[in-house]
Amino acid sequence: MNKMIIRIPFVDLKLQHQPIQTQLQQAIHAVLEQGDFILGQALSDFEGAFAVASGTEYGVGVASGTDAIALGLQACNIGAGDEVILPANTFIATLIGVLRAGAKPVLVDCDSQTALIDLEAATKSITPKTKAIIPVHLYGQMVSPRQLLDFADAYKLLVFEDAAQAHLAEREGFHAGSVGIAAAFSFYPSKNLGAFGDGGMLLTRDSDVAQKMVRLRNYGASQKYYHTESGTNSRLDTMQAAVLHQKLPYLPQWNRDRLTIAQQYDMELAPLANAGIIPIQNQSDTGHVYHLYVIRVDDTCRTERQQLQEKLTAAGIQTGIHYPIPCHLQPAFTSLGYQQGDFPQAEKLSKQILSLPMYPGLSSSQVKEVVAAIADVVSIGSHSDPSSAVVGSIAA
Repeated sequence: MNKMIIRIPFVDLKLQHQPIQTQLQQAIHAVLEQGDFILGQALSDFEGAFAVASGTEYGVGVASGTDAIALGLQACNIGAGDEVILPANTFIATLIGVLRAGAKPVLVDCDSQTALIDLEAATKSITPKTKAIIPVHLYGQMVSPRQLLDFADAYKLLVFEDAAQAHLAEREGFHAGSVGIAAAFSFYPSKNLGAFGDGGMLLTRDSDVAQKMVRLRNYGASQKYYHTESGTNSRLDTMQAAVLHQKLPYLPQWNRDRLTIAQQYDMELAPLANAGIIPIQNQSDTGHVYHLYVIRVDDTCRTERQQLQEKLTAAGIQTGIHYPIPCHLQPAFTSLGYQQGDFPQAEKLSKQILSLPMYPGLSSSQVKEVVAAIADVVSIGSHSDPSSAVVGSIAA
């Protein structure tokens, strides 16, 4: 059987790592020499640096973005008996984090143009038990901070940001992670700032939240062998923190590169709007950091999303779907009581969205080739002349 040749991968981390390979190796070697593999100096250094870069006070590194949500909510005193509002169209980790904190997740629909949480729809889900809202800064674009803060103030809610896809994103003078009482980040390898494995962090401006989070991630211990919380073992490894700290200074430029690529996609895809190929709308101008570049294969398109994806795969172009099944329709969570039709916009988007290749180093000619291939499938373009080399990839 012939192996499929990947000419344009969905993500190519080699392009990011090769220019800074020496620095990364030196950072790893320094941890090996120091030997402080758990809660070491490199972790403290990175926690402070990432908090400052994100415009907030405290950072607490944990084992994953999921733990950052689950433990972070607990650190904000959200748990049993509390309701937490979150969008139906998010990665399942957001929902799992709420459940692990002991709270009740209350799902709401999204905006069809931006895919971000619909705050107007969220107003209909407020009850006396509602304590917090989790805005998911999806695909690298923040939910409007001003609208979010007005909403939270009106209903006396905590804002807990899911910023797993929005490292250093900006909107209305805010950085992702600086809007609410706390924010969760993921350092999964393909994120804008990615580790060499799993990792996450809670950012907060509240010292009490930060101190409680420090205890929760380390068995609930306020000091060694003295446990004041029912915590767990969830610590960002010193080695991973050292890698992330080396990569952090490059993140602003990597984000700018993503924006430039997205702007070219926007321009190249514009003629396909009448054919039903519609990019997810950017309402953040240059503050969008484009962890993902997502299009909608609209109902007016003569080609279905699955067919388009299959044709692109056959052409050696990797794509993704983020996400094919909304949270409320996942088999594991039928006990929440939601049904098909409860969130029509999220359900519609799940059948339309397609994530195109996006990473620093993606060339202008590759973007043109991706768009030309899409145009070919929807029958209004001409065939391009593929010439890209085979490269490795990692799924996002």
